[in-house]
Amino acid sequence: MADKTASADRFARDTRGSIAAATAIGINALKPIMHFQISVLRMWADSIERFASSYDKRLEETATSVDGQADERSGKERAA
Repeated sequence: MADKTASADRFARDTRGSIAAATAIGINALKPIMHFQISVLRMWADSIERFASSYDKRLEETATSVDGQADERSGKERAA
């Protein structure tokens, strides 16, 4: 009976050890993939930020030029 208990404990310990080893291998295999995905997401976010700032700058330039044209028209109307 004691032999059965000892072998059951050893089997449980071996199983936990192999599961831990498999988990460690899996995590080590996934690390480079996760680092790559993170770098791609950072590049994507940077690209979106640059697009947004470019869009804002062009929008301000357009608004400024429209305001300037409106001022020129009002000046011409006053002169006429």
